[in-house]
Amino acid sequence: MVICCSLFHLLLRFSPAVLSSLPSDTLDVVREIDLAGSTIRELTLQQLQQALTNQGYNFHLQGFHHDVLPLPDGHMIVLADYRVPYDNLPGYPGTTSVLGDVLIDVDQNFTPTWVWSAFDHLDVNRHPFNFPDWTHGNAVLYSADDHNLLFSMRHQNWIIKIDYADAHGSGDILWRLGPGGDFKLFGGTDPVNWFYAQHGPSFFTSNTAGVFELGVMDNGVNRVFPPGVICDAPGGPPCHYSAAPILRIDETAMTAALLSDYAAPHSLYSFFGGNVDLLPNGDIEADFCAPKTVQW
Repeated sequence: MVICCSLFHLLLRFSPAVLSSLPSDTLDVVREIDLAGSTIRELTLQQLQQALTNQGYNFHLQGFHHDVLPLPDGHMIVLADYRVPYDNLPGYPGTTSVLGDVLIDVDQNFTPTWVWSAFDHLDVNRHPFNFPDWTHGNAVLYSADDHNLLFSMRHQNWIIKIDYADAHGSGDILWRLGPGGDFKLFGGTDPVNWFYAQHGPSFFTSNTAGVFELGVMDNGVNRVFPPGVICDAPGGPPCHYSAAPILRIDETAMTAALLSDYAAPHSLYSFFGGNVDLLPNGDIEADFCAPKTVQW
């Protein structure tokens, strides 16, 4: 749920958690409502698919998921996904149906004005975990300072910056934040203190480009440890824990300084979901929403 559009309207995304064997009338829709719950307007998956087809796009959307982002100019970024078959990928003989993300800018009339596909900009052979659910994006942020997008991809362990330029950008990936990305980590140990299977990034400063701060929910599902460190061994660190890192990003120096990194107790290991936000009094609110103590 996202507050948007006017002081008294909400923007909701309804989509099924399971995308097979569902009734034909199952909701897959982005909907604006007022506080009485009345629909102001809505965009269905079928409407968006038809609009994309009319513009010459030949992929078939599987569904909306995770996030929808209202923009200052009245447009919205909707997050959806689709499948592409690949033959004989390394380690995957035969045909593999790879699921990847697509970001679509729609105007006030729900007409697509800009489309970004992970299949056009990322290497399908990089898949840290849960392949062929390849990218599994879960959050989009708008950088008001430079008019670009930050996109969190859980199954890549990355937050990337995309050249969006208010729907006029090339879609190029400007940088990749996370393990194996473009930034040098300070104030922590690489790779263990990066975020893994992350959710809910948010800006912690009013500025959103250049030098800025970013909070992230580090779920920690597939955390990587330095050579020689054996997690869950006697005297070693736990293999599974979640954290709430706050990073100062310097886009010129390409550094990420770990300002703080609250590690939740093992009982709050949250293998998915969650957010990290800065409260008005300067405290940090971290939502460890899915505590799980069994090993993953």
